[in-house]
Amino acid sequence: MNIIPSSKRLLVGTINGLFGVQGWVKIFSHTQPRKNILSYKPWHTQIDEQWQILEIVNGREQSKTIVAKIKDIDNREQARAMIGIDVYIEKSQLLKLKKGEHYWEDLIGLEVINRSNFVLGKVQNLMETGVNHVLIVQGEKEHWVPYIEPFLCEVNIEKQQILVDWDEDF
Repeated sequence: MNIIPSSKRLLVGTINGLFGVQGWVKIFSHTQPRKNILSYKPWHTQIDEQWQILEIVNGREQSKTIVAKIKDIDNREQARAMIGIDVYIEKSQLLKLKKGEHYWEDLIGLEVINRSNFVLGKVQNLMETGVNHVLIVQGEKEHWVPYIEPFLCEVNIEKQQILVDWDEDF
């Protein structure tokens, strides 16, 4: 079994519940849309500090959650032991994006500067607010910068920098 280094993996979800009595689990998905987690195979997970591959036999959207049947997990007790386990994929499984599009993972850690060349800090995370995405930038203070025009001016992955139209005092 060829297990890849953790730096080449991406967290895409967490097993967070049980579904039925035949070993199905509920998955909290970080993908957009959330059902996309089912299109990535195989899944990788770390159990007892060892990386393992999870083979998904079946999966679907169920109301507002995702449910999946994992190979060799055949009853509720086996499934219960999986709750809380994070689900990863290989970064190489991600689709290539169009020019100017970025995965959130690519933005984490980038330096954020404003039009006055003031360094606001580095991207710690992104958040979906329902209206738009927000960059959470940590510097001397925390800034929540809307990830939309006119506030977002340029993302330069090569320079590891994001230019924003944002006041350092806001």
